[in-house]
Amino acid sequence: MTDRRRLVLNLFIYPGGHHEAAWRYKDSAPERVLDITYYQELAQRAEAAKLDAVFFADGPALADNIRYAARFRVEPITWLTAIAAATRRIGLIATASTTYNEPYNLARLFASLDHISGGRAGWNIVTTSAPQAAQNFGLPEHPPHNERYEKAREFLDVITKLWDSWEDDAVVNDPVSGIFADAAKIHPINHVGRHFRVRGPFNTARSPQGRPVYVQAGASDDGRGFAAQHAEAIFTAHQTLASAREFYADIKARARAFDRNPDHVKILPGLSPFIGSTTAEAKRLQDEFNDLIQPDYSLTQLRQMIGLDLSGFDLDGPFPRHLIDTSGPRGVASRFQLVIDIVDREKPTIRQLVQRLAGARGHFVLAGTPEEIADHIQGWFEGGAADGFNIMPPWLTGGFDAFAEHVVPILRRRGLFREEYEGTTLRDHYGLPRPDSQFSHPARAIA
Repeated sequence: MTDRRRLVLNLFIYPGGHHEAAWRYKDSAPERVLDITYYQELAQRAEAAKLDAVFFADGPALADNIRYAARFRVEPITWLTAIAAATRRIGLIATASTTYNEPYNLARLFASLDHISGGRAGWNIVTTSAPQAAQNFGLPEHPPHNERYEKAREFLDVITKLWDSWEDDAVVNDPVSGIFADAAKIHPINHVGRHFRVRGPFNTARSPQGRPVYVQAGASDDGRGFAAQHAEAIFTAHQTLASAREFYADIKARARAFDRNPDHVKILPGLSPFIGSTTAEAKRLQDEFNDLIQPDYSLTQLRQMIGLDLSGFDLDGPFPRHLIDTSGPRGVASRFQLVIDIVDREKPTIRQLVQRLAGARGHFVLAGTPEEIADHIQGWFEGGAADGFNIMPPWLTGGFDAFAEHVVPILRRRGLFREEYEGTTLRDHYGLPRPDSQFSHPARAIA
């Protein structure tokens, strides 16, 4: 597989599973959602299947309507450090906010994870969409969307300089001469900007990957621009092949405009599979989950996505499309247009819409046989829509076990997915280069 394009597969871990009612399903284990051994075992299973990475989402605030769903938010870098000790090869991707962190502290956390894991760390860079987070950090209100992205660009500039501030050969480690490090190759960054003042240098040598893999998930125009300039992997949500192809082509073109190699920007849509021995069996399984939905929770999720409260409406009535103001507040920017496209395309009732979104919050949900799941993956991968997928099991652990045991072997037989790991770092798995320190080549722009 070294001379052909590689399919990327991540396990996206959400407490209990990605369907909003997963914790109520008879084969789930909601009592283990704060048990680290549960996640270590999941990561070990994903590693046994030779997946590229496990990924943890995060948010610095309690999710709305915790009454109806197991939506804890464990701090992912701490969690992944424990997982690193229980695994050897699989990548470890954690979400961290540029709005509610400081660059120096976050640089230390991710560099530590990369050192501890031997070069398997990835950073999902988010600006945080939850407005209630502001009150947890002493802010009067959540910063506007464009300000969050402006701060994110400066944050990334600072943290990249910190990780680069030690050149790769700065550590001499020569007991005979008594020289441990070449101070001329350790650089203050002396950053002074609108949001941050950071002198540097970093207080640890460069990590095995140079810096963690940069991941991003925004779908707005600001998000696309940020991703095309900086991201090495992009997590995205699409309901149609046409939408996925448009996004894929747009991001690759934008990357070229920044003089980047588009092959070094991996586009990874989410896929939540319900797997059965027949299509009918898979659909019955999906129906079992949808029957467990709590409407109050579902409507809260929908309100967050589109900025419209439908709690007083008839669930079996038509979606009130005329109440959507496309020029007004948009809820979660990365999901707003996706939801409206579903409404315009399918004309669902409110109940049908929340069932569509319950499976994976706007990511693609597919009920089918292992062959049908593999066909979808292959079609998008070879059809200019994806470089791989974030696999989002509806429930854990059975939803992932079915994928690993029945779908992955089909992808291998078709020559799409690895038999064994070919490297040791997340960059190796993704086929990404290890970046040089910008201080080794002062005239070189950051990739």
